[in-house]
Amino acid sequence: MGPLLTLPVHEALLAAARSGAATLACSLDLDRTTTQVSIAADAWEWQGQRYPYLDACKDRTIYHWTSTSFEPVARYTNSLIKLVPTPWGAPTFEIDGIKMLPTAQVSPWEDAGRKVALIKPRGKIVLDTCGGLGYFAAWCLQEQAQRVLSFEKNPDVLWLRTLNPWSPQTDDDRLSVTPGDISERIGEIADGSVDAVLHDPPRFGIAGELYSQRFYDQLARVLRRNGPLFHYTGTPNRLTSGRDVPNEVATRLQTAGFTTRLIGDGVLAVRRAR
Repeated sequence: MGPLLTLPVHEALLAAARSGAATLACSLDLDRTTTQVSIAADAWEWQGQRYPYLDACKDRTIYHWTSTSFEPVARYTNSLIKLVPTPWGAPTFEIDGIKMLPTAQVSPWEDAGRKVALIKPRGKIVLDTCGGLGYFAAWCLQEQAQRVLSFEKNPDVLWLRTLNPWSPQTDDDRLSVTPGDISERIGEIADGSVDAVLHDPPRFGIAGELYSQRFYDQLARVLRRNGPLFHYTGTPNRLTSGRDVPNEVATRLQTAGFTTRLIGDGVLAVRRAR
């Protein structure tokens, strides 16, 4: 993976050049590690390659090296998909300007770790329904899950993962990433074949099928008895419409055969034995 630039890093490079410094210690992988770069007036050098300073570097943008220039980590196919820096190092991403991971008060990486801990993944086969940047999957692997079955339907989000140093490595044979819509592919998963589920869907208005009774019935089918499920809901529309999505979700999960309790920004459920 080549260097990644954000506005603070680029400003530090320029400041070092203006001061006449010969080297600068900085991070070129979104605060995963710190490295040394050589500074010159017209360029900077890292790992034997020279890189230009940017003519314009925008805030809330991550730039990657394309072999000829730095370009934003963003794509527009059907929607604008963009990797966005955070104060915490681990980035979030946006779809048409809608932030897909919490970042206001917590690192999206640490937030994912807290949620994964709720399902105790060690030794388990985990279904990760909406993979996103892969933070759930990465934490499951770190916590010694036996296997993670991850689904992500948006090819541009999968592309973001190839450039995000916080996303899990694809060479871990415990991780299976399927490009596809879990609402369509879940029928291919055998009854009772997973030990735990992590369900972090887009908001209801974007992906209502992932909040449907039909889908929750399918989650109950593939999850073994007494298996845990964490369903991220947030609290959308509560202030504007009075709608209580977490309790709506809990009610449908109960109908599907789960016991539930609200916890943090989601619902923790357990598949009832029957």
